[in-house]
Amino acid sequence: MQRHYGWVIVAAGALITCLAMGAMFALPVYLQPISDQTGWTRAGISGAMMVGFVVMGVAGFLWGTLTDRIGARPVVLIAACLLGLGLFIASRAENLLVFQFAYGGLVGASGGAFFAPLIATTLGWFDRHRSLAVSLVSLGGGVAPMTITPLATVLIETFGWRDAMMMTALAATCLIVPAAFLIRRAPQALEERPTPASDVLPAEKPPTSIGAIFRTPQFIVLAAVFFLCCGAHSGPIFHTVSYAMLCGASALAAASIYSVEGLAGLFGRVAFGLLADRIGVKRVIVGGLLLQAVGIYCYIYVSELSHFYLLAVMLGLVYGGVMPLYSVLARDYLGPGVMGTVLGGITMTSSIGMAFGPVGGGWIFDTFGDYHWLYVASAAIGVGAAALALAFPPRTTTVTPASALPA
Repeated sequence: MQRHYGWVIVAAGALITCLAMGAMFALPVYLQPISDQTGWTRAGISGAMMVGFVVMGVAGFLWGTLTDRIGARPVVLIAACLLGLGLFIASRAENLLVFQFAYGGLVGASGGAFFAPLIATTLGWFDRHRSLAVSLVSLGGGVAPMTITPLATVLIETFGWRDAMMMTALAATCLIVPAAFLIRRAPQALEERPTPASDVLPAEKPPTSIGAIFRTPQFIVLAAVFFLCCGAHSGPIFHTVSYAMLCGASALAAASIYSVEGLAGLFGRVAFGLLADRIGVKRVIVGGLLLQAVGIYCYIYVSELSHFYLLAVMLGLVYGGVMPLYSVLARDYLGPGVMGTVLGGITMTSSIGMAFGPVGGGWIFDTFGDYHWLYVASAAIGVGAAALALAFPPRTTTVTPASALPA
């Protein structure tokens, strides 16, 4: 029974991730109502999200390190209270700086506390189905735009943005807190079991300190690949709607491309998780990064909405499927004892990679008048990520197939 409790962790993690990420990333639907009522500029309101990304990246590393010391449950409980407090203060703010502090600072800080702690805990509960388990936890983030965002839209239309945000704060906190009590650390004997299908070579001596972690070749390569992966797809994702509209699509049709990508990403998480459990996570990541680069490059030949949808399906499957697998690779390389710190560190580097794409894409368009070189450059970065991923040391010793282990 204790062994199967890992699936309870997965369910709780997916629910918490959905609520937390949905509450945080619903800001775009508040943008116009807030601007209309307060007179604040859209740039000023959007600045809260920019601050949130920066704070989330830095806080994610700190929360991850704290998780290694005290476990995920208290971290998630503290973060849930920060999330609710930040949203509540933002909903009552009469000053833009107060709003930016509350939404960007408090809500952003809470956002960094869910991925690393929850994934690190989930990794400890699984050996045979490790990739699938973390993919299912990340499914919550994929479902959030399809559930929390539409709900926030309805609440805004019915009650106004202030009461809608306040109700979101209360509901998210009241649902996350009891779910957090289901989170607990895996038994040590189970936590230390290797992944049977692993196709990479673990570090000879697992690091125990932050300095030792950051000096390992495994962490350096892993963080660099994650950085390049996010740098490759963030620009194309951010500028897809603008490019589609330049090609003649209506604003509503162009925005629907995101929905197609999100839905495809849900299937990609499950499919890539199952595949990684069978053939090894390194092979799936390398293959996925190459497919991502090909898909990004294909944008230069796209001009019709149907083609945008096809690419959205392909890229949604790939980057939605690949992203959760970095945590499994980290676990296979560096062991269970420092997972919070490791995941927090690579998440921080990925946030920096995500930040470059939108800005770089905007600069390219302003300079050349089109997005052609954005897709060429992003595809090249994607190929570089795949090539660098080949540097992961492969496992050369014989391992027991997953199918030969007892259930």
